[in-house]
Amino acid sequence: MEVSAEPEKKEISTKTGNEASIETQVDKDISGQSTDLSNNSENKAGVSANRLKLFDKVMEKSLQRVIADASFHRFAKTFHPFYKQKPQLTEDIHRQFVSELQTAVQDDIRQIMEEGNLQSKLEELDRLEEENRDSTEPAWRPSGVPEQDLCSFVMPYYLKQREFLRRELKRQQKENAALAQRVQAGRDTIAQTEQRIASGVEEWRASTSTLNTLSSLAPMQNFDTM
Repeated sequence: MEVSAEPEKKEISTKTGNEASIETQVDKDISGQSTDLSNNSENKAGVSANRLKLFDKVMEKSLQRVIADASFHRFAKTFHPFYKQKPQLTEDIHRQFVSELQTAVQDDIRQIMEEGNLQSKLEELDRLEEENRDSTEPAWRPSGVPEQDLCSFVMPYYLKQREFLRRELKRQQKENAALAQRVQAGRDTIAQTEQRIASGVEEWRASTSTLNTLSSLAPMQNFDTM
């Protein structure tokens, strides 16, 4: 006598109350998330949204959605023959699978945040938004031409560098002029010293010539003849 498989199909296709409540809650969370994002975009003049908390919330809701998609109903339907033989073991395996999946996804998100230093960057974006909240100047927007956008971004930097180099050149030229003056003053001092030395040598030579002339007169002989 054959046993109809219809009750088994009904058992597999019917979701438990917990699974239905989980998916319903996830749908509400996702809907609330979309509402929060739309309200945040509409109320730009309001309090600045903490991007780090928003990122954590979005990741949490996305993880809940993934967990809801990996429901026990789908798991049992995929492994239907095994579920027919050992339903309790199948439920235990699914529970462990969901736990390890959740842990792995959380670890990946944490690793991405650490490698990309997302926390400090998101906090920096919050700080910049708060500082420029009351600014009346129009925000920069890309023109659609990459060359112009690159020039508009890089040109101010190059202009600052050119102004810095001009100041450095003037300062260096001023220092070089001062050094040239000191060198010229040293050369003048050396030339004056050489001139004094040359004059001293000439005087010494004149004195030596006078002494030689006097000694050539032979005074002892002149005294003997007297």
